[in-house]
Amino acid sequence: MRPVASKRPTCRCARPETHADGPEAAPRNPLPLAVSLAAAAAPRSLWWRRWWWRWRRRLRRFRQAAAATTIQAGSLTPLASTPSAQTYVYTQAKTDDEAARFLLQAQFSASEAEIAAVRAQGYLPWLGAQMDRTPTETGWAWVAGKPYDTVNSDDMIWSQLMTSADGARKRMALALSEIFVVSANDISSNWTAHMFAQYWDMLVAGVTGNFRQLLENVSLNPAMGYYLNTKGNQKENAQGRQPDENYAREVMQLMSIGLYQLNADGSVRLGADGAPLESYTQDDVTNLARVFTGYDLDIPSAERSAFTPPGQSFTIESNAWTTRPMALTASRHSMLEAKFLGTTVPANTEGKAALKTALDTLFNHPNVGPFIGRQLIQRLVTSNPSTAYVKRVSDVFADNGAGVRGDMKSVFAAVLLDNEARSPAGLADPNFGHLREPMLRLVQWGRTFGASSVAGTWKIGNRSDAASSLGQSPLRSPSVFNFFRPGYVPPSSAMASAKLVAPEFQLVNETSVGGYLNFMQNVVPNGFNSKDVIASYAAEKALVLDPAALVRRLNLLMAANQLDADTLALINNALATPAVTAASSDTLKNNRVYAAVLMVMAAPGYLIQK
Repeated sequence: MRPVASKRPTCRCARPETHADGPEAAPRNPLPLAVSLAAAAAPRSLWWRRWWWRWRRRLRRFRQAAAATTIQAGSLTPLASTPSAQTYVYTQAKTDDEAARFLLQAQFSASEAEIAAVRAQGYLPWLGAQMDRTPTETGWAWVAGKPYDTVNSDDMIWSQLMTSADGARKRMALALSEIFVVSANDISSNWTAHMFAQYWDMLVAGVTGNFRQLLENVSLNPAMGYYLNTKGNQKENAQGRQPDENYAREVMQLMSIGLYQLNADGSVRLGADGAPLESYTQDDVTNLARVFTGYDLDIPSAERSAFTPPGQSFTIESNAWTTRPMALTASRHSMLEAKFLGTTVPANTEGKAALKTALDTLFNHPNVGPFIGRQLIQRLVTSNPSTAYVKRVSDVFADNGAGVRGDMKSVFAAVLLDNEARSPAGLADPNFGHLREPMLRLVQWGRTFGASSVAGTWKIGNRSDAASSLGQSPLRSPSVFNFFRPGYVPPSSAMASAKLVAPEFQLVNETSVGGYLNFMQNVVPNGFNSKDVIASYAAEKALVLDPAALVRRLNLLMAANQLDADTLALINNALATPAVTAASSDTLKNNRVYAAVLMVMAAPGYLIQK
């Protein structure tokens, strides 16, 4: 009997030929070995040269044939050639459950049509199509299309999250908003809604852009200028004024490199004494702050006093500045030497050149890939990724398969396509997954059940209050540290004993649990703003006489069929009373649907997303 070789996971992204000894067998290709031998011999004679070039032509043809079979995924196609992607085993959803699970990580909701599309296309091509699709209406355009001061930043963001056809891009942008934090709780302007809309649009664009450009756009954005004090930040003077250090500190600590030096797998580097090595010092903060001086809102004189609010006698500037980055005033920029992170900006360096040096230094720091990658894994997939998972994502940040560092669409794809994200093993692992954020639950409710706003204004409002609402509202973080810390550990808990983190649980307490249930009990039937924002439940109402079928639908679309048998039995038993027949009133029929939705959204198997 012939011994059977051990099998290793192989990339399913490309398979140039089928072999007799099975689909997992490595391709029998003698060409690389032959080429290596030829190279070792070197073409010292005409015969060798001819032999060399003949084998090179054959190798080129072989590689072209292999490339022709590579899965095409638009701008994400190069990802398939990365070492990380070569490890992917789960490239196709074999069941509706698997497709729904993927969709609920990649975007806000899952529909039957989207499940079918994912199964037909495969994960990578589907993601590529989402990344390359035509952008939908921007938040800024939505606000600008409304009469002055009739909508606010809350209306804008809820409209974007609830209605945009490009749900994957918007989900990923929301994840970025929890790293590059600005909060409507703390800042305002004459054009607050426009300002926040433009910041949001910048994050949406960042999903398919490069991290280096995203870092620059954030640094010069007016909303960030208001939030972390770079707007109007001035150089030192003889009276003792010093540049504000707020943004310089947070752009390192929270938005790029973190507090401690990291290995590529996200593990913390330790010094000889066993203590973590800090990634920057206070001197780095003080020096970097000089780079972020001299910037302010870009409002030309012709745009000042250019707009009269309806019904008012005073004038304000036009809203055009909200669409532009902050402008540099050279006389207010520090010309002192700035030394930080091993880089020196020489004295008397012009402001834009100094900014470029600073952002290039941050972008190329080895911490960025694992620091940002791990947080994106936490937001989309699981709170406690393995170091190997972080390393594979970090490697894609370093090179997207086309030699590009910081390609964010490839980084997001690497987060979602990794074996650790797609393997069914995670479903049975008690340490895998994360708590669904409250604002994501509400968006999923709206998108799944056909919520709409009759007036088109999406007056859902600020949902930050934990006692009577969600305890979380998009673009309304209580601080620059987001709604929760990436390393939060619930005290005196099993997670603490296991040395695991649970970031979203920082939002959880007795008040927030009761507040969420009471809030959803009212929202499910009544929506918002005197039922202007209301869900239709069209498909669910069609199943009202078959409660088992109704629950099956909800389990698939809301929880990717992850509710356990005991939970399903409890829900089905509860729905059996009172009995509902074709002759029952609409109120009775609707109440069965509302009860089913509420019980699913309260179930542990739904609240914990795997």
